[in-house]
Amino acid sequence: MLISTRGRYALRVLIDMAEHSGNGLIPMKTIADRQDISLKYLEKILPVLTRNGMIKGVHGKGGGYKLTRKPDQYTVGEILRLTEGDLAPVPCLECNAKECERKAECRTVGMWSELNSRINGYLDSVTLNDLIKI
Repeated sequence: MLISTRGRYALRVLIDMAEHSGNGLIPMKTIADRQDISLKYLEKILPVLTRNGMIKGVHGKGGGYKLTRKPDQYTVGEILRLTEGDLAPVPCLECNAKECERKAECRTVGMWSELNSRINGYLDSVTLNDLIKI
């Protein structure tokens, strides 16, 4: 599993918002400057987070973005699944995957299933609040 720039940047943006949540709405440019992420790239990430209810955006003068929940209510797993899609280590374990023809005799499916479970379990146990404390 390789996490893309999109997933890593989404985490950085949400951590930034969590760290500055007491400051009201945060302008996109402020986040871009603090995180050294181009505005063009943020213009692709923030709408996805907004559409999926992770952040609230207000346009116009005095506008910006803020979290819709407390930092301890966001898990890394949900953020990465939103930005990356399925986190399964092999295609046969992805959500809605067609059942593999070799599943019955596959000697590795158990190992991949356990890895998938551990990856998702771990990422679902880490919150934005945990990352702020690091």
